[in-house]
Order: sequence, then C-alpha cells, then structure tokens
Amino acid sequence: MLSRVAERMYWFGRYMERVEDTALLVRVNNNLMLDLPKVKHIWHSLLSITGEEQQYANRYQLINEQNVVKFLLAGEGSSIRESVRFARENARTTREIMPRDAWEKVNKLHHYLKNNLDKGLTRNGRDQFLGDVIGYCHELTGYLHGCMSSSEPYQFIRLGRHLERADMTSRILDVGVFSLTSADIPELQEHENLLWTNVLRSLSGYQAYRLHVNDRINGEDVAAFLVRDTHFPRAITHCLDEAVKCCESLPREDLPLRAVTKLQRMLHQSNVITMFGEKTLHDLIDNIQLELAHIHDEVVTNWFDYDFDASMFERTIFEKPAPGLASRA
Repeated sequence: MLSRVAERMYWFGRYMERVEDTALLVRVNNNLMLDLPKVKHIWHSLLSITGEEQQYANRYQLINEQNVVKFLLAGEGSSIRESVRFARENARTTREIMPRDAWEKVNKLHHYLKNNLDKGLTRNGRDQFLGDVIGYCHELTGYLHGCMSSSEPYQFIRLGRHLERADMTSRILDVGVFSLTSADIPELQEHENLLWTNVLRSLSGYQAYRLHVNDRINGEDVAAFLVRDTHFPRAITHCLDEAVKCCESLPREDLPLRAVTKLQRMLHQSNVITMFGEKTLHDLIDNIQLELAHIHDEVVTNWFDYDFDASMFERTIFEKPAPGLASRA
C-alpha cells in the first residue's frame, strides 16, 4: 500500500468526522439559542471549540449568529463545505479502494451542499439542512462498515475518524467546563443543568448518559462519562480503544501505538470527578489535546513521511508520499 494512499484515507476519515461533528454542534446550539436567547456566549463558544477564533477575527468584526453560522458552514478552514471538498478530493483520488456506494454518497453530499447551502444560513431551513448533512455522514459510515474490506485502507479511515472524534469531544467538554466555572459568565451558571444537557446533545450522548448514569445531569458525571466511559462511541477512552485496534492492524505500529497507550494510561490514572471539584479538569483536557496532537504527529511521521528503502520493500512498507491535502490536526 502506498503511503500517499494511506494518508488520503486517514484524512478522509478525519474530514468526514469533522463534517458530522460540526453539523451536530451547530444544530444543537441552534436549538439551545431558543432556550437561552439572551446568552451571547453560545456563538463565541462554537469558535472556541473549533479553534478558528483567529481566522474568524480576520474576516468578521462581530460575533453573532449570522456570522458564526456562515463561517462554520461555508467559510474557509474547517467549515463543513471545505471539509466535504477535501474529503471528496481524497476519495476521488482513491476511488479504486473505496466501495462505489461510498464514493457516490460523498459525491452526493458535495452536490447537496452546493445546491442547498443557503438553506443552512437561515433559521427556517437550518435544522433540516444540518439533519440531512448528518444523515449523509451516517449513511457513509454504514456503507464503509458494511461493504469495505477491513484491511489497511479501512483501518486508516477508522484511525482518522476516532482521533478526530476524541479531539472534538475534548474541545466540547473543555468549553463546557470553562463556561460553567468562569466567573466572567455568571448568566451561564444559572442554567447549569441545561448547558450540560447541551454538551451531551452536542455529542449525541444524552440518551446514553441517562442509561448509564443513575443521577441527575451534573458536571462531574458528564465529564467522567465523556472521558472515561468505555462503551459510548464518542467518549475519549472508547475512541482511544478503537485507535489501538486500528494501530494493531497496521504494519510498523510501534511508535503510534505507544503514543496512544500513553494517553490511555494517563486517563486511567486520572480521577475526573475529583479534578472537576478541584477545578483542575481544564489542565487535564489541555494535556489530552496535547497528547492527541502527539499521536497525530507520530501517525504522520511513522506512516506518511517514511523514507523508502528498496532493500526493505514488502507489500506493507509505504513509499514516501506525494504532496497531499492537509489541514489542522
């Protein structure tokens, strides 16, 4: 398998997960706006989660609903439109590896955005538009899981998807912790239960939380659930468990696997509930994000920037890649 193909599969998985996560995030916060119409921090928090505050500031002066939604749906950087464009390009150049139905679904999503993006920019059509985008992502995941051979290309897609998902979970949780522990935003603290519910809904985790946690919704249990739960697909620990399985299915996995297991040990040794009470959970989340970035760097260095040596050639040794598509880790 060529390294450039592996890289494109990895980024395809990350981009499509980013599309789904961003659509879900905007959709849930759009509904929260109806419950908390006077709280302006809602839209600022979306920029904090995506890490695009500086790029937004370069283009817009005001942080409001219209500008933020337009930026996340159709702007440059990590918007839904750009992520779909990059994912489609990665899929187009590796069509012989991917099931035909999966490629067609990505292509249909691309054209759906091209023809319907304006609907997502208005309140009346936004919920339906984002629901359709999320539906396309779910269908694509189903096609890949049900039709694609679980060989190296698929493992790279899964690895990219789970690292992106763990990163988004940590970002959403971090903003929730900051918003509800910051003395600068007292109006949010008056709606603690509603906002933690919003954090869960932003990760499609509300029902799973209610089934596994026999207590009212509170910050300590939500944080522990999203960090340590081994069964919920968007919990960080679960994502790392899946990343380990992906690495173990790939050749020369030692360095990336070591980086993943290091973060697993750190989470296993951390008492999230105690850290929440001591207000040190933000530091833990910072460390999680740093370690996720380190895992990404190890993946890139180990599999995509490998210096090819003909004397060591085997089927699973990767050639040094041609320049490919890239974005934020």
